[in-house]
Amino acid sequence: MQNTAQEPVLDREGHIPQQQEQKTKIILDERGLLDVPFLILTVLLVMIGVIMVFSASYARAYAAEGNSTYYFARQGVFALVGIGIMLFVSRMNYQMWRAISMIVLAVSIFFLVLVPIIGTEDHGAKRWIYLGFFSFQPSEVAKLAVVMSFASLMSIYREKMQTFRYGIVPFAAILLVICGLIALERHFSGILIILALGATMMFLGGVELKWFVIGGVIVAAFAAVYLGTMGYANARIVAWKNPESDPTGNGYQILQSLYAIGSGGLMGLGLGRSRQKYLYLPEEHNDYIFPIVCEELGLVGAVAVILLFMLLIVRGYWIAMHARDRFGALLAAGLTTHFALQTFLNIGVVTNFLPATGISLPFFSYGGTALLMQLFEAGLILAVSRQNDNKLL
Repeated sequence: MQNTAQEPVLDREGHIPQQQEQKTKIILDERGLLDVPFLILTVLLVMIGVIMVFSASYARAYAAEGNSTYYFARQGVFALVGIGIMLFVSRMNYQMWRAISMIVLAVSIFFLVLVPIIGTEDHGAKRWIYLGFFSFQPSEVAKLAVVMSFASLMSIYREKMQTFRYGIVPFAAILLVICGLIALERHFSGILIILALGATMMFLGGVELKWFVIGGVIVAAFAAVYLGTMGYANARIVAWKNPESDPTGNGYQILQSLYAIGSGGLMGLGLGRSRQKYLYLPEEHNDYIFPIVCEELGLVGAVAVILLFMLLIVRGYWIAMHARDRFGALLAAGLTTHFALQTFLNIGVVTNFLPATGISLPFFSYGGTALLMQLFEAGLILAVSRQNDNKLL
C-alpha cells in the first residue's frame, strides 16, 4: 500500500526549508507572542468587574448571607482561576479545538438535555445544574460550542457555503437542537444570543443573503408563538414602553435602574457610595451591575468602561482579520461577537433601550460559570493571536 503521508522536502544540505519548517510548526504547535493589548484589556476589565461586584453586592451579601464579602470572595476566586485558565488555553495550539469541536458540541447538548431532568431552579427558572460546590449553566457552554462547531464546519465546507446542503442544513440543524433545548428552560435571552451568534458566523462564512431573509421570517414567526406562551413577556414589553405604568411590579426594576444611572451625574457619587444597591435595585451585582457603575463612577466612568469594551472588541476583530487560517479567523470573530452582543444587549436592557431580559455583562456580572467561560474564550482568542504574522502593539 502506498504511503500517503507527506514527508518534509529537504534542501541540498539536508535541512527543512524555512518556509516548510514554519508550516510544520504551525501544524504541531505554534507558540509565538500573544496579543498584549487584548490581554491587558481583558485583565483590566476583570479587575474592574471584581471591584464593582464588591461595591455593588456587599449590602445584599450581608442581608442574604450574613457576610458582606460573600459574593466578592467567590467572584475573586473565579477571576483568579479564570485568568489562569485563559493563560493556559492561550499556550495551546488552537487547531486542536477544530478536531474536537463536535465533541464539545455533543457534550453541551448532553448537559442541556439534563437541565430539565436534574436542573436546579432559581428565580423561577430551571437553567442550572448543581455540582456540589457551585452551579453550572450549560447554556454558557452551548454558546462556545456553537461558535467552535460552526468555525470548524465552515473551514471544511469553505467552497460549498453558498449551497443549501452544506451552507444551511448542518448549521440550521445545530441551531434548532440547541435553541429547542434552551427553549425548555424558558431562557429567551440565551436563544437570542445563540441565534445572533449563529447568524453572524454564517454571514462571515459566506452564506447567501437571501437565506438570512428567509431565516429571519421563520425565526420571527416562531418568536411570536414562543413569546405568546410566556405570560410575563407581554407584561415586560408593556413595562418597557412605560415603566411608570407598573412602578411596583414589572416596571420596578427598570425604574430603579434608571434612578441609579441618573443620580450618578457626570462624576458619580464615588466608589462604594451607591444608594440603589441597598436592596432597592434587584440583581445589582449581576445583570444590573452597570447602573451601579454609572451611579458610583458617573458618566465619565461609564463611558470609560464602554470604551474599554469597544477597544477589546475592535482588538478581537483585528486578531481575527490577521489569523493564519479560516478556522482561526472564524473562531476569533465568533467569540469576539459573543462579547460584543452581550455587552450591547446588557447595556441596552439596563438603560431601557431594550425590553428587560436576563443578560449578564461580560467580566462584570457575578457568576462563576459565565466568567470562567468568558475567560476561556478570551484564551482561545489569544491562542489565535499567537499564530498571527502581525504583532502590532
